[in-house]
Amino acid sequence: MMIQCKNIQKYHGAQLVLSDISFEIRHGEKAALIGRNGSGKTTLFHLLKGVEAPDQGNIAIQKGARIGLLAQIPEASAEETVYDVLLRPFADVLEWQERMRTLEVLMSDPDGSGDPNTLAGWLEEYGKLQERFERADGYEVESSIARVAGGLGIPTRQFSRPFSSLSGGEKTKVGLAVLLLEKPDVLLLDEPTNHLDMGAIQWLEQFLAEYGGTVLAISHDRYFLDRLVTKVIEIEDGEAFIYHTNYSGYQKEKEERLLLQFAHYQEQQKKIKQMQESIKQLIQWGNEANPPNAGFHRRAASMQKALDRMVKLKRPVLERKKMDLQLQQDDRSGKQVLFFDQVGKTFGERSLFNGVNGLLRYGETVMLLGPNGCGKSTLLQMILGSEEVTEGSIVLGSRVSIGYLAQQEHPENTRQTVLQFYRDQAAIEEGEARGKLARFLFYGPDVFKSVSSLSGGEWTRLRFAVLIELRPNLLILDEPTNHLDIDSREVLEEALEEFPGTILSVSHDRYFINRLADNIWSLEQGKLQVIPGGFDEYQSRLIQEKLLEGKEAKTEPVPASSTGKQHASSPKAVPVSWEKDIQETEQQLLVLNEQMLDSSIACDANQLAELYDKSERLKEKLQQLYKCWMDAAE
Repeated sequence: MMIQCKNIQKYHGAQLVLSDISFEIRHGEKAALIGRNGSGKTTLFHLLKGVEAPDQGNIAIQKGARIGLLAQIPEASAEETVYDVLLRPFADVLEWQERMRTLEVLMSDPDGSGDPNTLAGWLEEYGKLQERFERADGYEVESSIARVAGGLGIPTRQFSRPFSSLSGGEKTKVGLAVLLLEKPDVLLLDEPTNHLDMGAIQWLEQFLAEYGGTVLAISHDRYFLDRLVTKVIEIEDGEAFIYHTNYSGYQKEKEERLLLQFAHYQEQQKKIKQMQESIKQLIQWGNEANPPNAGFHRRAASMQKALDRMVKLKRPVLERKKMDLQLQQDDRSGKQVLFFDQVGKTFGERSLFNGVNGLLRYGETVMLLGPNGCGKSTLLQMILGSEEVTEGSIVLGSRVSIGYLAQQEHPENTRQTVLQFYRDQAAIEEGEARGKLARFLFYGPDVFKSVSSLSGGEWTRLRFAVLIELRPNLLILDEPTNHLDIDSREVLEEALEEFPGTILSVSHDRYFINRLADNIWSLEQGKLQVIPGGFDEYQSRLIQEKLLEGKEAKTEPVPASSTGKQHASSPKAVPVSWEKDIQETEQQLLVLNEQMLDSSIACDANQLAELYDKSERLKEKLQQLYKCWMDAAE
């Protein structure tokens, strides 16, 4: 057993946060800690780490076990670079290495010590240090840093930068890298997938799946939980409920448990009502008897004692209060909402992207994907007009009204209360404002909280409350699910599904993408690629491209040997005719897409429909050609 919690209770001031937490986690287990925002998950992490102590109950952790907690933003001095911070887990190893180098210098000087005992002591010390150094993989320090930093998407050009100059998200990413490099016995991860792009999330999943230690993760990323964990610990109403499965299994099992608990509750309530009726009847009969019959009263008293001793089942909450998000638009926009024409952006000599073409149509939901730093948020700022377009043009369609949700972790004005902030942004009276804030789970005294004290999830809910008052017909969302709990994410997904307008969103939440996306806009290596469908189609396209790259590598000419013969294992060549057909079909599709973007036919619905049908037929043909080409290459 690695971790054991028994009847943990914790207060924050007068507020009871955790009332009765009991669970066990074995060595090597991968478990999830889930619950609504404010349920006490982070508090429990601090208790496990020893940052805080429980007010009641016991926490037992395996003796000598090292516990690593992912801090939201690591601390560092002004002089420390990113690489200095990444070297922290190897402080002892580097110290041993430095001492070994000193001993090597001392022992290399034959006249350095005339005392044989001193030389023997140096040799013995050197041997012990070398053994420790090798056992700690001291020769792998640089490669370990490169592997973890590369996997999480920390570029090597960032290594020399002062750590203090990084953004909050970049610092958190470096903090995660440091924690993984420390290799503690227990990893406590609080929202580890926030600030990571798609590739880094998938790398982290694989890393943690192969990790030899114990992992306990707070996460609202449903794909991440499904692929990693085998145990779910849910914190609800201050108690812990255990499910020995992944997230999808937890959803099914929880529903079954709730229905069973509700059936038991109803059965007990029925029995209680019958007992109460019997007690009432016995008392009545005892009073009406002439003379009064004490036997009836004794039976009634005995039955009342049995009723008092009965352990009353709590009524299970089948439907908990959720954020009430109803997105509406004042007026619909034209058919063409957003048009990119050869758009480019440069910063000094660095080109972020160029030649970006795209058309966003009314009613579409498009997800903008790409690795961190590729320019997704910059592209959104260019649409909003707060960032200059270097080349090309971005054209908004007629009657387009934009509602923007930024990737903003903390409010700028920290002195305002929730009510003041909402009234300023939405321009409504106090009574109406309080009623509307309650729909976003800000009840009673919650509206007088300072916005600076809000959690990430509460801050996002408050900004959505403001957004719905604007009634836009184009929603531009930058990582809208970050910090939201799973219940709120599901409410958001339902609201966006029912929203009649147009949506352009940056997201790395694969479940969110798969549920909502009509098209994926993939911004990579300075170019924008349009992929119809959701995350599954996007993933399939990536896999297909990698396969094609592999096939092309295999079909490269093999140099002839000295005898003029080719190597026996060289792959067979792919028929040139298929390659030619693929190139021609791709060219036809490109021409067709350009015709569809032509402003001269934008209002001709019949011609657009005809071109769209041709485009779909060409895509089917292209898929078939790819299949034939790949089959022939195998």
